[in-house]
Amino acid sequence: MLVAAAVCPCPPLLVPEVAAGAAPELDALRDACGDALGLLAASRPDLLVAVGPAEVQGAFPPGTRGSFRPFGVALDVRLGIAEPKAGGQPSADVALPASLAVAAWLLRGWKACPVEGLAVGEQLAPERCAAAGRGAAASAERVALLVMGDGSACRTVKAPGYLDERAEAFDTGVAAALAAADTSALAGLDPELAAQLSAAGRAPWQLLAGAAGGAGLGGQLLYEDAPYGVGYFVAGWT
Repeated sequence: MLVAAAVCPCPPLLVPEVAAGAAPELDALRDACGDALGLLAASRPDLLVAVGPAEVQGAFPPGTRGSFRPFGVALDVRLGIAEPKAGGQPSADVALPASLAVAAWLLRGWKACPVEGLAVGEQLAPERCAAAGRGAAASAERVALLVMGDGSACRTVKAPGYLDERAEAFDTGVAAALAAADTSALAGLDPELAAQLSAAGRAPWQLLAGAAGGAGLGGQLLYEDAPYGVGYFVAGWT
């Protein structure tokens, strides 16, 4: 059953080596992600499943490798392994999608329980997201989720998706749902609208809604902002 969940955004810029000179701009976001992970550890899970959006759905066992080399940084990570590895040669078995590579970086130093990865297709239908969430919640006696995903990338004219007047209202609704642990509101997100607004978190959030159904968790919103014109949220459900 699901005992806790943390929601974090997944921009590679969360990794200071990727952000380089701009790294301090996201210090508050990194701190909030650390607080959310602390809530997960305190829930004493038997298994942590890191969930993130990707082009193709797939599962990844503990220790699966990821890399930030596609972003110009010689930094490799392994899911559930304590420290990232800098320099050297790229691994031949790099497999994590970018969202789960960011999750693996956030989880450096995690020792509470084994960590598995689950990539969710960005176009996955809501009902299939919910079913995947129920499956994840049933995968151990005490399951925690680290749910990676960004809000709309259309918040300003300089945003990756340019300005869409609907973006702020969409993100406001997501933030309210995360703050209240409102599974119905997350389950009801319109996948077509989310795609139009380049909100990569839609499918992972709907997986969370399926996993948390009937779990009786309460929510708290730890961070909400739109630096670079993209909606970022950090929340903890316990």
